[in-house]
Amino acid sequence: MLVIASFENSIFIELALSELEQNDFSNERILAAPLDKRSEQRKLFDTIHRADGLSLFDAAAILGTCLMLLGAIYGYILKWGPIIWGIIGAVSGLLLGFLIKMVLIKKNKHGVKNITSEIFLMIRCEEHEYKTVEKILWENQALGLTRIKNM
Repeated sequence: MLVIASFENSIFIELALSELEQNDFSNERILAAPLDKRSEQRKLFDTIHRADGLSLFDAAAILGTCLMLLGAIYGYILKWGPIIWGIIGAVSGLLLGFLIKMVLIKKNKHGVKNITSEIFLMIRCEEHEYKTVEKILWENQALGLTRIKNM
């Protein structure tokens, strides 16, 4: 059986490795594989063929709609009328929402979560050793865990 776990690059993976070695798992049965980080910047704009789940236009659409509605409502009172004030509200809401989202993305390191999986740990073990390995890995802050049974 092969047990695969993902870890952040931290002291916990060292603790897990030393605890596994104390439980008679030799170095030949353990493989730690670090992942290379992406060197190029993420693209801010999605295409029809590629989307990363990060939308720049959701806040812009919401604010554009809200300010358009307010412009149309209060346009009956103001001098230029509801149509002009609705258009002004829509354009200013779109620009404001787009700028807010751009600032938040730049501030939050490309808009991704801070926890990333950086190291994969693979352990070859027998069926009766699985509970021990699973307990050790979860106690040492594994991000995820799976097992592959022999075929």
